[in-house]
Amino acid sequence: MKAAVLRSVGDENLELTDDVELDAVGPNDVEVRITHTGICHSDVSVMNGTIPQEAPLVLGHEGAGVVTAVGEGVTKVAEGDHVIVGWSPHCGECIYCVNHKRPNLCTTLNFGVMLRKKFLSGGERLGAMVGAGTFAERTLLPEPAVIKIDKDIPLEVASLVSCGVMTGVGAVINTAKVEPGSSVIVFGVGGVGVSAIQGCRLAGASAIVAVDRNPAKLEVAKRFGATMSVLPEEVRDLRKQFNSGEGFDYALECIGNPKTMRAAFSAVRRGGTCCIVGVGGLDEKVEFNAFEFFWMEKTLVGSFFGSCDVRCDFHRVLTLWRAGRLDLEGMIDRRLRLEDVNEGLEAVRAGEVVRQVIEL
Repeated sequence: MKAAVLRSVGDENLELTDDVELDAVGPNDVEVRITHTGICHSDVSVMNGTIPQEAPLVLGHEGAGVVTAVGEGVTKVAEGDHVIVGWSPHCGECIYCVNHKRPNLCTTLNFGVMLRKKFLSGGERLGAMVGAGTFAERTLLPEPAVIKIDKDIPLEVASLVSCGVMTGVGAVINTAKVEPGSSVIVFGVGGVGVSAIQGCRLAGASAIVAVDRNPAKLEVAKRFGATMSVLPEEVRDLRKQFNSGEGFDYALECIGNPKTMRAAFSAVRRGGTCCIVGVGGLDEKVEFNAFEFFWMEKTLVGSFFGSCDVRCDFHRVLTLWRAGRLDLEGMIDRRLRLEDVNEGLEAVRAGEVVRQVIEL
Protein backbone atom coordinates (compact mmCIF):
# COMPACT_ATOMS: atom_id res chain seq x y z
CA MET A 1 0.00 0.00 0.00
CA LYS A 2 0.98 3.67 -0.29
CA ALA A 3 2.50 5.56 2.64
CA ALA A 4 4.61 8.65 3.40
CA VAL A 5 7.70 7.67 5.38
CA LEU A 6 10.13 9.76 7.42
CA ARG A 7 13.43 8.03 6.86
CA SER A 8 15.56 10.16 9.21
CA VAL A 9 14.84 12.91 11.72
CA GLY A 10 15.91 16.17 10.12
CA ASP A 11 14.71 15.26 6.61
CA GLU A 12 12.82 18.07 4.88
CA ASN A 13 10.68 15.70 2.83
CA LEU A 14 8.90 12.40 3.32
CA GLU A 15 9.53 9.44 1.06
CA LEU A 16 6.45 8.38 -0.91
CA THR A 17 6.39 4.64 -1.40
CA ASP A 18 3.86 2.02 -2.48
CA ASP A 19 5.54 -1.08 -1.08
CA VAL A 20 4.47 -0.77 2.57
CA GLU A 21 2.87 -3.77 4.25
CA LEU A 22 0.82 -3.79 7.45
CA ASP A 23 1.02 -6.41 10.19
CA ALA A 24 -1.80 -8.91 10.49
CA VAL A 25 -4.66 -8.09 12.84
CA GLY A 26 -4.05 -9.49 16.30
CA PRO A 27 -6.13 -9.71 19.49
CA ASN A 28 -7.70 -6.35 20.49
CA ASP A 29 -6.51 -4.81 17.19
CA VAL A 30 -8.58 -2.72 14.78
CA GLU A 31 -7.50 -2.27 11.17
CA VAL A 32 -8.64 1.06 9.70
CA ARG A 33 -8.65 2.17 6.08
CA ILE A 34 -7.67 5.82 6.36
CA THR A 35 -9.83 7.97 4.10
CA HIS A 36 -8.79 11.44 5.32
CA THR A 37 -5.87 12.75 7.34
CA GLY A 38 -4.99 16.31 8.27
CA ILE A 39 -1.51 17.78 8.00
CA CYS A 40 -0.72 19.13 11.47
CA HIS A 41 2.21 21.20 12.70
CA SER A 42 3.06 18.29 14.97
CA ASP A 43 3.98 16.32 11.84
CA VAL A 44 6.62 18.97 11.12
CA SER A 45 7.70 18.84 14.78
CA VAL A 46 8.41 15.11 14.48
CA MET A 47 10.38 15.71 11.30
CA ASN A 48 12.62 18.36 12.87
CA GLY A 49 13.01 16.52 16.18
CA THR A 50 10.97 18.85 18.39
CA ILE A 51 8.70 15.89 19.20
CA PRO A 52 11.09 12.96 19.75
CA GLN A 53 10.26 9.88 17.65
CA GLU A 54 12.46 7.10 16.34
CA ALA A 55 12.78 6.97 12.54
CA PRO A 56 12.05 5.42 10.13
CA LEU A 57 8.32 5.76 10.65
CA VAL A 58 5.07 6.44 8.83
CA LEU A 59 4.07 10.00 9.67
CA GLY A 60 0.55 11.32 10.34
CA HIS A 61 -1.73 11.17 13.36
CA GLU A 62 -4.87 13.24 12.63
CA GLY A 63 -7.18 10.92 10.76
CA ALA A 64 -10.48 9.18 10.20
CA GLY A 65 -11.62 6.22 8.17
CA VAL A 66 -13.47 2.93 7.97
CA VAL A 67 -12.86 -0.25 9.96
CA THR A 68 -11.75 -3.06 7.66
CA ALA A 69 -11.04 -5.81 10.21
CA VAL A 70 -11.12 -6.43 13.95
CA GLY A 71 -9.22 -8.84 16.14
CA GLU A 72 -10.32 -11.22 18.83
CA GLY A 73 -11.73 -9.44 21.87
CA VAL A 74 -12.83 -6.27 20.05
CA THR A 75 -16.42 -5.40 20.96
CA LYS A 76 -16.91 -1.64 20.50
CA VAL A 77 -16.41 -1.45 16.73
CA ALA A 78 -17.05 -3.75 13.78
CA GLU A 79 -16.07 -3.99 10.13
CA GLY A 80 -17.64 -1.12 8.17
CA ASP A 81 -17.87 1.30 11.10
CA HIS A 82 -16.70 4.89 10.60
CA VAL A 83 -14.12 5.94 13.19
CA ILE A 84 -11.85 8.75 14.31
CA VAL A 85 -8.26 7.95 15.23
CA GLY A 86 -7.56 8.75 18.89
CA TRP A 87 -3.77 8.96 18.87
CA SER A 88 -3.57 9.24 22.67
CA PRO A 89 -5.83 6.41 23.90
CA HIS A 90 -6.63 5.66 27.53
CA CYS A 91 -6.17 2.34 29.27
CA GLY A 92 -9.06 2.85 31.72
CA GLU A 93 -7.12 1.35 34.62
CA CYS A 94 -4.16 3.56 35.62
CA ILE A 95 -4.14 6.34 38.23
CA TYR A 96 -4.68 9.02 35.57
CA CYS A 97 -7.68 7.26 34.07
CA VAL A 98 -9.29 6.24 37.36
CA ASN A 99 -7.96 8.16 40.37
CA HIS A 100 -7.39 11.55 38.77
CA LYS A 101 -9.95 11.35 35.95
CA ARG A 102 -7.36 12.69 33.49
CA PRO A 103 -7.37 10.05 30.73
CA ASN A 104 -5.52 12.38 28.33
CA LEU A 105 -2.46 11.94 30.57
CA CYS A 106 -2.57 8.14 30.42
CA THR A 107 0.64 6.73 28.93
CA THR A 108 -0.01 3.00 29.35
CA LEU A 109 -0.93 2.34 25.72
CA ASN A 110 1.18 5.19 24.29
CA PHE A 111 4.31 3.68 25.82
CA GLY A 112 3.08 0.14 25.15
CA VAL A 113 1.19 -1.24 22.16
CA MET A 114 1.17 2.11 20.32
CA LEU A 115 4.99 1.97 20.06
CA ARG A 116 5.05 -1.25 18.04
CA LYS A 117 6.56 -1.16 14.59
CA LYS A 118 3.55 -2.36 12.62
CA PHE A 119 4.64 -1.42 9.08
CA LEU A 120 7.16 -3.16 6.81
CA SER A 121 8.93 -1.66 3.78
CA GLY A 122 11.80 -3.17 1.83
CA GLY A 123 12.47 -5.65 4.61
CA GLU A 124 12.69 -2.88 7.23
CA ARG A 125 10.30 -2.42 10.15
CA LEU A 126 8.72 1.03 10.37
CA GLY A 127 7.20 2.76 13.37
CA ALA A 128 4.12 5.00 13.34
CA MET A 129 3.94 8.61 14.51
CA VAL A 130 2.48 8.51 18.06
CA GLY A 131 1.29 5.02 17.20
CA ALA A 132 -1.10 6.26 14.51
CA GLY A 133 0.67 6.43 11.13
CA THR A 134 -2.24 7.97 9.25
CA PHE A 135 -0.16 8.94 6.20
CA ALA A 136 -0.83 5.39 4.98
CA GLU A 137 -3.78 3.79 3.27
CA ARG A 138 -4.33 1.49 6.24
CA THR A 139 -3.18 1.42 9.85
CA LEU A 140 -3.50 -0.84 12.87
CA LEU A 141 -4.68 0.48 16.25
CA PRO A 142 -5.71 -0.90 19.65
CA GLU A 143 -9.46 -0.75 20.25
CA PRO A 144 -9.33 2.26 22.65
CA ALA A 145 -7.65 4.30 19.89
CA VAL A 146 -10.65 4.19 17.54
CA ILE A 147 -13.80 6.17 18.31
CA LYS A 148 -16.94 5.14 16.42
CA ILE A 149 -19.00 7.94 14.85
CA ASP A 150 -22.26 8.17 12.88
CA LYS A 151 -21.90 7.33 9.20
CA ASP A 152 -23.54 10.58 8.05
CA ILE A 153 -20.64 12.65 9.41
CA PRO A 154 -18.21 13.53 6.59
CA LEU A 155 -14.94 11.79 7.28
CA GLU A 156 -12.90 14.84 6.27
CA VAL A 157 -14.67 16.77 9.05
CA ALA A 158 -14.17 13.91 11.48
CA SER A 159 -10.44 13.78 10.74
CA LEU A 160 -9.95 17.33 12.05
CA VAL A 161 -11.43 16.37 15.42
CA SER A 162 -8.69 13.73 15.77
CA CYS A 163 -6.13 16.37 16.79
CA GLY A 164 -6.25 20.08 15.89
CA VAL A 165 -9.88 20.87 16.69
CA MET A 166 -9.95 18.84 19.90
CA THR A 167 -6.64 20.32 21.03
CA GLY A 168 -7.73 23.93 20.52
CA VAL A 169 -11.33 23.72 21.70
CA GLY A 170 -10.35 21.47 24.60
CA ALA A 171 -7.61 23.86 25.76
CA VAL A 172 -10.22 26.60 26.11
CA ILE A 173 -13.06 24.60 27.63
CA ASN A 174 -11.28 21.87 29.59
CA THR A 175 -7.86 23.29 30.49
CA ALA A 176 -8.07 27.08 30.76
CA LYS A 177 -11.80 27.01 31.57
CA VAL A 178 -12.48 30.35 29.90
CA GLU A 179 -15.45 32.10 31.49
CA PRO A 180 -18.30 34.01 29.81
CA GLY A 181 -17.63 37.73 29.42
CA SER A 182 -13.86 37.36 29.70
CA SER A 183 -11.12 38.68 27.44
CA VAL A 184 -8.78 36.23 25.69
CA ILE A 185 -5.72 36.59 23.49
CA VAL A 186 -4.76 33.68 21.21
CA PHE A 187 -1.23 33.47 19.77
CA GLY A 188 -1.14 31.62 16.43
CA VAL A 189 -3.83 31.30 13.76
CA GLY A 190 -3.13 27.78 12.52
CA GLY A 191 -5.45 24.82 12.91
CA VAL A 192 -5.11 24.71 16.69
CA GLY A 193 -5.30 28.50 17.06
CA VAL A 194 -8.44 28.77 14.93
CA SER A 195 -9.99 25.97 16.97
CA ALA A 196 -9.08 27.82 20.17
CA ILE A 197 -10.69 30.98 18.80
CA GLN A 198 -13.86 29.03 18.10
CA GLY A 199 -13.66 27.54 21.58
CA CYS A 200 -13.46 31.03 23.09
CA ARG A 201 -16.58 32.00 21.15
CA LEU A 202 -18.36 28.90 22.48
CA ALA A 203 -17.27 29.80 26.03
CA GLY A 204 -18.85 33.25 25.70
CA ALA A 205 -15.69 35.37 25.77
CA SER A 206 -16.52 39.03 25.13
CA ALA A 207 -13.16 39.85 23.52
CA ILE A 208 -11.10 37.40 21.46
CA VAL A 209 -7.85 38.82 20.12
CA ALA A 210 -5.86 36.77 17.60
CA VAL A 211 -2.13 37.27 17.05
CA ASP A 212 -0.17 36.07 14.02
CA ARG A 213 2.89 37.21 12.09
CA ASN A 214 1.16 36.55 8.76
CA PRO A 215 -1.11 39.53 7.93
CA ALA A 216 -3.33 37.33 5.74
CA LYS A 217 -4.17 35.21 8.79
CA LEU A 218 -5.57 38.19 10.67
CA GLU A 219 -8.69 38.33 8.51
CA VAL A 220 -9.00 34.55 8.67
CA ALA A 221 -9.11 34.78 12.47
CA LYS A 222 -12.05 37.19 12.36
CA ARG A 223 -13.98 34.78 10.16
CA PHE A 224 -13.86 32.21 12.95
CA GLY A 225 -14.82 34.50 15.80
CA ALA A 226 -11.91 36.78 16.70
CA THR A 227 -13.15 40.24 17.65
CA MET A 228 -9.74 41.73 16.87
CA SER A 229 -6.58 40.49 15.18
CA VAL A 230 -3.11 42.01 15.41
CA LEU A 231 0.54 41.49 14.57
CA PRO A 232 2.90 40.45 17.41
CA GLU A 233 4.42 43.90 17.76
CA GLU A 234 1.00 45.39 18.50
CA VAL A 235 0.27 43.23 21.54
CA ARG A 236 2.05 45.31 24.19
CA ASP A 237 0.00 48.42 23.53
CA LEU A 238 -3.23 46.52 22.93
CA ARG A 239 -3.20 44.79 26.32
CA LYS A 240 -3.60 48.21 27.96
CA GLN A 241 -7.15 48.35 26.58
CA PHE A 242 -8.30 45.50 28.82
CA ASN A 243 -9.05 45.31 32.54
CA SER A 244 -8.15 48.96 33.17
CA GLY A 245 -4.79 48.53 31.52
CA GLU A 246 -3.86 45.33 33.36
CA GLY A 247 -4.14 42.93 30.41
CA PHE A 248 -6.22 39.96 29.33
CA ASP A 249 -8.04 37.48 31.53
CA TYR A 250 -6.68 34.55 29.51
CA ALA A 251 -3.94 33.88 26.98
CA LEU A 252 -3.51 30.76 24.85
CA GLU A 253 -0.21 30.09 23.13
CA CYS A 254 -0.81 27.82 20.12
CA ILE A 255 2.61 28.00 18.45
CA GLY A 256 5.20 26.27 20.63
CA ASN A 257 7.79 29.07 20.60
CA PRO A 258 9.51 30.17 23.86
CA LYS A 259 9.21 33.85 22.89
CA THR A 260 5.47 33.66 22.32
CA MET A 261 5.05 31.58 25.49
CA ARG A 262 6.71 34.37 27.45
CA ALA A 263 4.67 37.01 25.58
CA ALA A 264 1.44 35.14 26.36
CA PHE A 265 2.27 35.04 30.08
CA SER A 266 3.07 38.75 30.05
CA ALA A 267 -0.16 39.58 28.25
CA VAL A 268 -2.48 38.40 31.03
CA ARG A 269 -3.50 40.51 34.00
CA ARG A 270 -2.60 39.86 37.59
CA GLY A 271 -4.48 36.71 38.59
CA GLY A 272 -5.04 35.75 34.93
CA THR A 273 -4.43 32.41 33.24
CA CYS A 274 -1.88 31.60 30.55
CA CYS A 275 -2.39 28.24 28.82
CA ILE A 276 0.45 26.75 26.75
CA VAL A 277 -0.99 24.63 23.94
CA GLY A 278 1.89 24.66 21.42
CA VAL A 279 4.69 22.07 21.55
CA GLY A 280 8.17 23.40 22.26
CA GLY A 281 11.49 21.57 22.14
CA LEU A 282 13.14 19.71 25.02
CA ASP A 283 16.17 22.00 24.76
CA GLU A 284 14.20 25.28 24.70
CA LYS A 285 13.68 27.40 27.80
CA VAL A 286 11.20 30.06 28.94
CA GLU A 287 12.45 32.50 31.56
CA PHE A 288 10.51 34.03 34.46
CA ASN A 289 11.80 36.04 37.38
CA ALA A 290 11.40 34.62 40.86
CA PHE A 291 9.26 37.51 42.13
CA GLU A 292 6.54 37.66 39.48
CA PHE A 293 4.88 34.38 40.39
CA PHE A 294 4.33 35.57 43.96
CA TRP A 295 3.32 39.11 43.07
CA MET A 296 1.22 38.51 39.98
CA GLU A 297 -0.49 35.29 41.14
CA LYS A 298 -0.96 34.22 37.51
CA THR A 299 -1.79 30.66 36.56
CA LEU A 300 0.53 29.03 34.02
CA VAL A 301 -0.83 25.73 32.75
CA GLY A 302 0.01 23.32 29.97
CA SER A 303 -2.61 21.60 27.86
CA PHE A 304 -1.99 18.13 26.45
CA PHE A 305 -4.48 17.22 23.72
CA GLY A 306 -7.00 19.71 25.09
CA SER A 307 -7.25 17.82 28.41
CA CYS A 308 -9.83 15.69 26.61
CA ASP A 309 -11.44 12.33 27.13
CA VAL A 310 -11.70 11.01 23.56
CA ARG A 311 -14.60 8.74 24.53
CA CYS A 312 -16.95 11.68 25.10
CA ASP A 313 -15.24 14.87 23.93
CA PHE A 314 -14.96 13.81 20.27
CA HIS A 315 -18.73 13.36 20.26
CA ARG A 316 -19.27 16.64 22.10
CA VAL A 317 -17.31 18.51 19.43
CA LEU A 318 -19.25 16.82 16.63
CA THR A 319 -22.55 17.68 18.36
CA LEU A 320 -21.49 21.34 18.38
CA TRP A 321 -20.59 21.06 14.70
CA ARG A 322 -24.02 19.60 13.91
CA ALA A 323 -25.63 22.51 15.77
CA GLY A 324 -23.71 25.02 13.66
CA ARG A 325 -21.66 26.20 16.64
CA LEU A 326 -18.33 25.04 15.19
CA ASP A 327 -17.22 25.66 11.62
CA LEU A 328 -15.05 22.69 10.71
CA GLU A 329 -15.48 22.59 6.92
CA GLY A 330 -14.41 26.23 6.73
CA MET A 331 -11.08 25.38 8.35
CA ILE A 332 -10.00 23.29 5.36
CA ASP A 333 -7.83 25.43 3.06
CA ARG A 334 -6.78 22.71 0.67
CA ARG A 335 -7.57 19.11 -0.18
CA LEU A 336 -4.54 17.14 -1.31
CA ARG A 337 -3.54 13.66 -2.44
CA LEU A 338 -0.89 11.71 -0.55
CA GLU A 339 1.51 12.48 -3.40
CA ASP A 340 1.25 16.18 -2.46
CA VAL A 341 2.19 15.70 1.19
CA ASN A 342 5.58 17.42 0.97
CA GLU A 343 4.02 20.47 -0.63
CA GLY A 344 1.52 20.51 2.20
CA LEU A 345 4.22 20.25 4.85
CA GLU A 346 6.05 23.21 3.34
CA ALA A 347 2.85 25.28 3.52
CA VAL A 348 2.62 24.44 7.24
CA ARG A 349 6.23 25.53 7.80
CA ALA A 350 5.51 28.81 6.00
CA GLY A 351 2.43 29.46 8.16
CA GLU A 352 0.20 29.84 5.11
CA VAL A 353 -2.69 27.54 6.01
CA VAL A 354 -5.24 26.69 8.66
CA ARG A 355 -5.76 23.02 7.74
CA GLN A 356 -4.98 20.84 4.77
CA VAL A 357 -6.63 17.44 4.45
CA ILE A 358 -5.19 14.54 2.48
CA GLU A 359 -7.80 12.35 0.77
CA LEU A 360 -6.57 8.77 0.41
